[in-house]
Amino acid sequence: MLHTQPAEQAVSIIESFQRVFLQSACAVPNALVRALVARAPSLRNVEIVQLHTEGPAPYAEPEMAGSFRTNCLFVGSNMRKAVQEGRADYTPVFLSEVPALFRKGVLPLDVALIHVSPPDKHGYCSLGVSVDVAVAAVQKARYVIAQINPQMPRSHGDGVIHINRLTAAVQVDEPLPDLPRPELTDAERAIGRHVATLVEDGATLQMGIGAIPDAVLGSLNNHRRLGIHTEMFSDGLVDLIASGAVTGEAKRVHPGKIVAGFAMGSKKLYDFVDDNPDVAMLDISYVNDTHVIRRNPRVTAINSAIEVDLTGQICADSIGPRQFSGVGGQMDFIRGASLSEGGKPIIALPSTTSHGESRIVALLKPGAGVVTTRAHAHYVVTEWGVANLYGKSLRNRARALIDIAHPDHRAALSEAAGARFGAL
Repeated sequence: MLHTQPAEQAVSIIESFQRVFLQSACAVPNALVRALVARAPSLRNVEIVQLHTEGPAPYAEPEMAGSFRTNCLFVGSNMRKAVQEGRADYTPVFLSEVPALFRKGVLPLDVALIHVSPPDKHGYCSLGVSVDVAVAAVQKARYVIAQINPQMPRSHGDGVIHINRLTAAVQVDEPLPDLPRPELTDAERAIGRHVATLVEDGATLQMGIGAIPDAVLGSLNNHRRLGIHTEMFSDGLVDLIASGAVTGEAKRVHPGKIVAGFAMGSKKLYDFVDDNPDVAMLDISYVNDTHVIRRNPRVTAINSAIEVDLTGQICADSIGPRQFSGVGGQMDFIRGASLSEGGKPIIALPSTTSHGESRIVALLKPGAGVVTTRAHAHYVVTEWGVANLYGKSLRNRARALIDIAHPDHRAALSEAAGARFGAL
């Protein structure tokens, strides 16, 4: 028998100096967060460990300093200011290795705050749209406090938890975050078309959320026998599946299944995931394992970047020294795709920033983080075309990248490349 209680009572077991895991993405247990923040005056130095989370992060506000400090394993928009101002921390780590931080005791967890579906007749709840690292957190935390919500989809896969594992439970009935689809620019549509030319029939796709992935997905309706093995599942994939382009029949790992770690999008997406045996939401240490990824044929991994230098170094997590996002799973899939038979690791980005600055640069900004090394880089795509860097010398890489830079910046880039590498 499951007994629920008020959120204030459920979080009362959290004590000062403890480490608390917060479930990720669109599965943030907001009722528990609100109750925890209300206890701030009685708490000191509680460490909150999280990946990207949607919605407000009241525990990271300046007035919460002293009560809470967040350790971000990925920096979302709600945490950027706190990290940049030094009120929160960022730990760089491959997404595939985050569960090991919990399981190996590198980051021992006192409490896990999670958001689950109601239990079935056997007493099992589902972690729903955020299985990813939450499985490991539930396994290793001393106490597990759950927000139980009938609007949380029941997903198939690894994210099952029996009510006997719950230390405390709170009943809520509230919608998950509904993320709007971005409006595509002409440049983003062009990038989508260029990337689509690299995707072969029978390919296994990985991609994230946002305008460029949506533009790519919208250009793939005429493809056939595509498969999905991705850390993140979004609305654009639902549309592609509806077009008949996705069957998963060419996959060698979970053929016919859509494999993901977490889902972010609209109610349409959440309804698609709910009790759908075609969707397997799995532990991210498995989903993002390079050995697993490479077993599928023609893995086509599509990721983005903040800037790319003329040697192929890819900065995807910072603007100079200012932390913007995180390492995430980019390297997991870039390497997995490169090792896959016929695989293609792709970095896609607009050629310029919103201020007209080139994102193909002679040198990365001082303090910029290199997420993907130049030895791992293969395809780079902008609205101006495709550069294949694999097997090319630094000089030839520079030439290929200049060709897909914005025309307004090609002369300056050519001058810088000539001074560094000799005549192009």
